[in-house]
Amino acid sequence: MWTQVYDPLNNIMLSSLIAFIPIICFLVCLVALKLKGYQAAFITVVLTAILAIFVYGMPAQLVGASFVQGFTQGMWPIAWIIIAAIFLYKLTVKAGAFDIIKASVMSITPDHRIQVILIGFCFGSFLEGAIGFGGPVAITAALLVGLGIDPLKAAGLCLIANTAPVAFGAVGIPITAMCSTVGVDPGPVSAMIGRMLVPFSFVVPFFVVFLMDGFRGLRETFPAIFVASLSFVATQFYSSNFLGPELPDIASAVVSIICTTVFLKVWKPKHIFRFDGETNFDNKMPYTSSQIFIAWTPFILLIAFIILWTSPIFKSLFAKGAILEFTQVTLVFNNSVGSIISPSIVDPTVTSQVPVSQVINLIAAQAGTAILFAALLSMLILKVKRTDALDCFWDTLKEMAIPIVTIGLVVAFAFISKNSGMSTTLGLAFSNSQEAFAFFSPVIGWVGVFLTGSDTSSNLLFGVLQQVTAHKLGIEETLFLAANSVGGVVGKMISPQSIAVACAAVGLVGRESDLFKYTLKYSLAFIILLGVWSWVIAYMLPGIIPESILIHK
Repeated sequence: MWTQVYDPLNNIMLSSLIAFIPIICFLVCLVALKLKGYQAAFITVVLTAILAIFVYGMPAQLVGASFVQGFTQGMWPIAWIIIAAIFLYKLTVKAGAFDIIKASVMSITPDHRIQVILIGFCFGSFLEGAIGFGGPVAITAALLVGLGIDPLKAAGLCLIANTAPVAFGAVGIPITAMCSTVGVDPGPVSAMIGRMLVPFSFVVPFFVVFLMDGFRGLRETFPAIFVASLSFVATQFYSSNFLGPELPDIASAVVSIICTTVFLKVWKPKHIFRFDGETNFDNKMPYTSSQIFIAWTPFILLIAFIILWTSPIFKSLFAKGAILEFTQVTLVFNNSVGSIISPSIVDPTVTSQVPVSQVINLIAAQAGTAILFAALLSMLILKVKRTDALDCFWDTLKEMAIPIVTIGLVVAFAFISKNSGMSTTLGLAFSNSQEAFAFFSPVIGWVGVFLTGSDTSSNLLFGVLQQVTAHKLGIEETLFLAANSVGGVVGKMISPQSIAVACAAVGLVGRESDLFKYTLKYSLAFIILLGVWSWVIAYMLPGIIPESILIHK
């Protein structure tokens, strides 16, 4: 049994500097040394392990167990979701269905600026609300590349566009999991996140268009982007405040897609912008409605299977004692050395156990398996030969070999950092900033998502810290809990895990440093603005903060 120590140097600032070294290492490896993603991740993992053993006193066996735990998490479910998503995409290409999909999107608008908003922002939001774990970026970026957009731009723009829905991702799990941990009702926290995100979600589509075509792009597409943004934000605000944290992403995406598509029936941009220089736009649809429907079937099935997978009736089949319980396997990596004991940051005499294990859900709660079922059924509908499908799957595995290793190493780094207590050290250092904490509150969430690649993990890691600091400062805890999640949304675009997934999806394996540099400056700018916005709400607009509701833990 080993107990975590959050301040190994007996000076929280010095300890936090030590805990920050792996992050600096990763940044230097990618930005300055321009190493490949797996190389940067491997060096960072080794350095983190050394610090965990020699500074934090973590037993070497537990460091090794944490590495295996994290690497396994990287394989399942994260890498499995990406493999299934890319396989589904390749099937549509092999069957010729993607040409029809491309034509149907072009019939709405051939303009790349608006296509990125419809697919990267709106459709990506729907997928984020349904599956999360990098799947939305993988699918939307691959679609945009197929529509003629440069792979690096497609990946970068999708990472940026995907930030707005992250806080409510995967059916609201980031919020509900955090609120369960800190003992508050998720309703007020969901409402606060919806209020904080209003200016951010509204601006993101305009910012994405600006990155593609500057002020000219904003002028030429303003009406369509305004409709997409306004409909998205209005729905996100309403659903987060009155329906709870589960539906904002899905509802916002559907409403925005419908409103924008209908609007584009009566309004067209005068100048068509294309990255590929294409100028021949025949608006006459060469395919029938049935052909278009069949071509989109793989993605319709993807949505249907994900809805089925998240339904209570389906989940009940895998509950304890249910017929399919056997499909859930728990892997334990530390039988020989015991468990990790985590002292409460509020009262060190109160402790909890950190299991070094991994639950493998072969079917239940596994979006990758849902996507695979959609792909298998799509084979029959698209009439893809078994040999061609096997070729697609083999090609996917070959293309994903290095990205899988990269993802595994990145998540292993996150677990060593979390299990050793380094992540908590960084949070505690920020909590000592007194009144300035209102600015640093979202920064903590940003750092958490950078470290873990997940808004859910970041919220679980720092939720209690945010709550305790709010009580110390006399500020409603709902704000800081929400700020942690909102800050995490802009950490997603620079998370090593997200970078690895995006590069894998568009065939840019080995160019992770290029993509990281593309998104880093925007992530930094956004987190500064969100920090200022959090401070303004805390001290100038406290009336918009809903009061938290305690629940029985």
